[in-house]
Amino acid sequence: MTLNELYREIGGDYDSALKVLRIEKLIDKHIRKLPTNPIFSELDEAGKAMDGTRIFESAHAIKGVCSNLGLVGIAALAAEICDEFRPGNERKLSDGEIAGKIGEVGELFAKASAGVKKYEESQS
Repeated sequence: MTLNELYREIGGDYDSALKVLRIEKLIDKHIRKLPTNPIFSELDEAGKAMDGTRIFESAHAIKGVCSNLGLVGIAALAAEICDEFRPGNERKLSDGEIAGKIGEVGELFAKASAGVKKYEESQS
């Protein structure tokens, strides 16, 4: 499996990642770290506690990481969550709607992580 094939499988934008990271070796290096990145479990824990500050911080971190990696679907959902809890913004979504969006992030993260593991196996 190539990096391009991985990105197609997980719904990412390889060209976007290449614009940010510039060389395929860096994309490879950083995408492999995704499955063990703790920011996703931090968002899940913050969401269960409905801790707005922690939700904002975790979602903001996810948005940045996923934007850099070209994982546009995850980045877009994280941006919505982030904006909901951005200091000074008025909340528009219910706790249930936020929990649903966090769940969607979790599903996309699980799909991306599974794809990365499959990619790593193909490189062995």
